[in-house]
Amino acid sequence: MTADRIAKLLEDIRLVNEEHFKLVQALRKLILGFGDAVAEEVKYGGLLFSVSKPFCGVFSYANHVSLEFSAGAALPDKHKVLEGDGKLRRHIKLATTQDIERKHVRDYIALALKAAKTA
Repeated sequence: MTADRIAKLLEDIRLVNEEHFKLVQALRKLILGFGDAVAEEVKYGGLLFSVSKPFCGVFSYANHVSLEFSAGAALPDKHKVLEGDGKLRRHIKLATTQDIERKHVRDYIALALKAAKTA
């Protein structure tokens, strides 16, 4: 069951790093707040969010939480916070919940969501 897998992953993150847990929860709230069409599942060791197709994922690493965009290379990077140089993916590294606002995460999620809906 998806809800059980999500709860288990979140508990694992909380046990390892309480700050990362708070950051992941803040990102989940933001992403899921874009509407009922947004679904989440555990995949690739993190949380993958999709509408008609996946558009972003949240992954907790040892030193940061990464917000990864499946087609991030196609996103405009107005605030110059996207990292990575692969053909498709880009990510934003976050260390604190304050980074969500400081790095304009809402703007990038909105762009990725719009791209996924129109693709």
